[in-house]
Formats: sequence, structure tokens, C-alpha cells
Amino acid sequence: MILLILFSLTLFGCRETVDVSLLEKYTGPVSVAYNIDLVHSDSTIVRTHLKAKKQMEFENGNIEFPEGIEIEFFDKEGNTTTTMRADRGYFDRNANLYRGEGDVRVENFEKDQSLASEEVFWDPNAKKIYTEKFVTVREKETVFNGTGMEADEGFNEYKMYKVTNSRTILPGEGL
Repeated sequence: MILLILFSLTLFGCRETVDVSLLEKYTGPVSVAYNIDLVHSDSTIVRTHLKAKKQMEFENGNIEFPEGIEIEFFDKEGNTTTTMRADRGYFDRNANLYRGEGDVRVENFEKDQSLASEEVFWDPNAKKIYTEKFVTVREKETVFNGTGMEADEGFNEYKMYKVTNSRTILPGEGL
């Protein structure tokens, strides 16, 4: 019996403690890149130009742009027609979906219209942008507010949902 107790004390007394946090799976970025400048073309025509100061890619293929993202959309002649800017950006690899967060702005230079929201999604496959959040759209001299919006990726035609009010911009009033 005494021998069994001594053996037990020896067995448990020599065990090292292991910091369990060191065994946790790493979930941070697998790569970090700076000054991203990505051009997407189709049939030798530039369609989009993505710029970001910092890009973090994760093991699952998702990408984060913590210092903001800017995407330019081009017409067939190569002219910038629309821009989309956000304080932070995300790309979901499985859904092939971009999401802008923070102060999100979309501007269509051809139609002189702009959109402001706290979150906007861009689906490159469906070629559309949308949000379920509150949105303000300025179209020439008129401002529309609502919750939810869907538009083509060039922000040429859009639908707003739950429109709360609209008004004409007064001379000297800036948005």
C-alpha cells in the first residue's frame, strides 16, 4: 500500500503544467499585404479597379481590408463611371461577396448621384450593390432617405425600400 502511494505521488508530482492557450488554433491572417492595386478585366476591357492600403487574407480565403477599400467601375471606353468607398471592407470567398462598412459612399459620375450608408454589399456575380441599412441617396437636387436599397453595380438604376422622406436641396446646402 505504501509503495502504491509513493508511486502515485511520483507519477503526479513530475507532471509539467501546459498552457492550454498555446494549443488553441490560430485564427488570424495567414498573409498581410499593403498598397493593394487589383485590376479586373473581361475580354481585355478593364471592368473594376480595387485599391486598399492593407489586405489581410485568412485560411478560409476570406479577406479583410481594415484600413478601407475603394472600387472603381468602368464603362466600355475605359472611363470611370462609379466609385464605391468604405472605411472597412470584407470579402467572403464562399459567397463571392464584398461588404463595405463604416462611412460607405457610392458615386455615379455620369448621373450625378451618390449614396451614403453604414453598410453596402457588392455581388460581382449578380453585378449589383445592395443594403438593408439606412441609406441616403442624392440625385441631382433631390435627397431620398430610406431603409434598404438595391441597384446595379454601376448605380445607374436603383430601388429604395421603406422610403422615409425626400426633399429638394436648398441653394448653398451641401451633402
